Amino acid sequence: MKQIPEKEKTWFYKWFLNNQVTVILLNIFIAFLVIYLFSQISFVFDPVNQILGITMPPVILALVLYYLINPLIDVLESKFHVNRVISIIFVFIIIAALLIWGVMSLIPFVQNQIDSLVQNWPHYWDSLNKSLQNMFKDPKLHVFRENLVNSNAKITKNFEQTINKILPQTFSGISSAVSTVTNIVIIMLTAPFILFFMLKDKNKFKESVVSLMPTRLKKSTGEMLTEMSQSLSSYITGQLTVAFWVAVMFFVGYLIIGQRYALVLGISAGILNLIPYVGSTLALIPSLIIGAFIAPSMVIKILIVFAVEQTIETRVISPIIVGNKMSMHPVTTILVLLVSAGLFGLVGMIAGIPIFAILKIICTRIFRWIKRNSHWYEDDELENELVDENMEDTNDSDKVHK
Repeated sequence: MKQIPEKEKTWFYKWFLNNQVTVILLNIFIAFLVIYLFSQISFVFDPVNQILGITMPPVILALVLYYLINPLIDVLESKFHVNRVISIIFVFIIIAALLIWGVMSLIPFVQNQIDSLVQNWPHYWDSLNKSLQNMFKDPKLHVFRENLVNSNAKITKNFEQTINKILPQTFSGISSAVSTVTNIVIIMLTAPFILFFMLKDKNKFKESVVSLMPTRLKKSTGEMLTEMSQSLSSYITGQLTVAFWVAVMFFVGYLIIGQRYALVLGISAGILNLIPYVGSTLALIPSLIIGAFIAPSMVIKILIVFAVEQTIETRVISPIIVGNKMSMHPVTTILVLLVSAGLFGLVGMIAGIPIFAILKIICTRIFRWIKRNSHWYEDDELENELVDENMEDTNDSDKVHK
């Protein structure tokens, strides 16, 4: 390409055509323009959204189970030399037996506790309100008492209005309920088949994606897919394992102190623990309400159980199982939770961090590629090369002295 002599470069060339800020702003403008154009033809993607809405739930469930089961399959195949297909079938049989045992023995017990909790919850709520009102009988606290009464009245009124709206729509909502149950059944039936082929052909997906890439990008694409898979595996297995032990610790702790509905409260604590930072605290609220109805001393015991559980979880379980494999700063994690919860609710709070981790890996790879192929970072690359050379020279000199 013929270079323009310095004398012939005009102000337009210097300020617009050869200006980094202008190029960046132009690229940003083009990106927003593309987003705007796609938003104007969003109806074209409606069939794609419907297809994804049908296919993604069983795929996501199969993916979660894949990261839980695949390490066991690899051990059976590598150390015990068991055929991979036979290993998968063997593990499936064990899981099916455990599910049948859970449905036959554990589910009825949990259902009884849930039924009892639902029936007694209004009584617990009324007792808690009366206790709080008695606490604020002091004339100096009349403002807090009035606010408490007003808030309770609003909550009760809203609950009654919601019930009144739901009851007339019960029969009209039967079709949607049947549709929801049908979708759940389809997901539960199709996910095992998807999981089987994921476990059987675990490397074929990566190989097929890499084969579609240009020769220059094959290696980096394979490394990126491996990094994404390792990140997802670490997060999913770590979070589910920690959630399991959190449920066990709360259940055992509640049994020791004599808390009612220990199993239901422990299971709910484990499930809510999938929400980072705030899950266990949210699970503590219903337990405190029930404990306040039993006795004031029970509230103190529940707080002690919570303190012990948090200490064991943060000091022992999480560092051993999860560690810092996601390489995310706590402030970043909190911001991701706030944004994902605001956009997608509870699902966003659970799935926000792994999705952010995947996007972070992709953006990091793209930035490294830009850094290697752009003249804007030539000085940085030269400095890094000099640092690497100095380190190599230092190591060589150390070896000579030794």
